[in-house]
This record gives sequence, C-alpha cells and structure tokens, in this order.
Amino acid sequence: MTQLKVRPFGNSLGVVLPKDVLARLKLRSGDSLHLTEAPDGSMRITPYDPAFEAQMRLAQEGTGKFRNALRKLAK
Repeated sequence: MTQLKVRPFGNSLGVVLPKDVLARLKLRSGDSLHLTEAPDGSMRITPYDPAFEAQMRLAQEGTGKFRNALRKLAK
C-alpha cells in the first residue's frame, strides 16, 4: 500500500504519485487516469488504455454473436 497526501495545487487539491507507482502504472506526463467506484464503495485508480477498451468491446460483441456456440463449447 502506498500512502498519498492531498495537497493544494492552485485552487484545487491533488496528489503526487511517487516514481515507483508511475513506473508500475507505466504512466508519463499527460497520460489519463480513471477513478472508478467499486460496489463495496472503495475507489480504484487505473490508467486508460484505448487498445484494451477496443479489445473488450470486440469481445463483448463476439460473445453475444456466438452465445449458443460458446455455451455448447463450455459443456
């Protein structure tokens, strides 16, 4: 676990990510992060990956299109 401190940045508040966290998330200056809320109320910060989103969209379309075949293969 990494503890971050909320600090003022102009008229806003923000956090500074340590170098090791930036390296693990493969982030560079200008990259986007997404904050999502889990069903249990916890929050998750993740980098945005357009290629992964496109792959997931295609997988969802394929799953719907071939639903019957996938059910038979699962048996």
